[in-house]
Amino acid sequence: MSPNQALYGLIFCHALILILGGTYTYARVPLGFRPQDLLSLGRNPYDKIGHFAQGLVPALVAREILVRCGYVSGRRMAAFLAVCVAMAISAWYELIEWWAALALGQGADQFLGTQGDPWDTQSDMFFALIGASIATLLLARIHDRHIAAVDAPSYAALKADGRADRRPA
Repeated sequence: MSPNQALYGLIFCHALILILGGTYTYARVPLGFRPQDLLSLGRNPYDKIGHFAQGLVPALVAREILVRCGYVSGRRMAAFLAVCVAMAISAWYELIEWWAALALGQGADQFLGTQGDPWDTQSDMFFALIGASIATLLLARIHDRHIAAVDAPSYAALKADGRADRRPA
C-alpha cells in the first residue's frame, strides 16, 4: 500500500460511514443495533462512529496539508491546528443540524437522529474530539512516515536540480 492510499482509504471509509448513515438514518443503521444490545444502550450508537470519523479523518487531512505544504514545522503546532480544523468542521456540522431543526420543525428529530438525547450535540463533538486526538497523538508517527515516503521522491528531484535549499520549511 502506498502512503497516499492509507489516507485515501480512511477518506473512503468515512464516506461509507456517511452514506450508510444517510441511507438508513443514523438511528436505524443495522450496524449500530449490535453494540446497542451488547452495551445495553438506550439508543443506536452508529452516529457516534460517524462523529469519531468526522474528527479522525479531517484532522489527518489537515495535518497532512499543514506539514507537507510547510505551513508549520513543529509537531505540537501541527497537532493543535489539525484538532482545531476537525473541531471547526464538527461545529459547522452541528450548526447545520440546528438550522435544519429550525427549518423542519417537528420533522427535525428524524433528520437529526438525536434519539431523544438532549446532550447529542455535545457528545457528537466530544466523539469528534476523540477522533481528532487519536489522529494527532497516536497516528502522528505513522502519518509522518507516510508523508516522508511521499515527499522523498520530490525532494530527491529538487536536490538533483540544486533547488533543495529553496524547498519550503
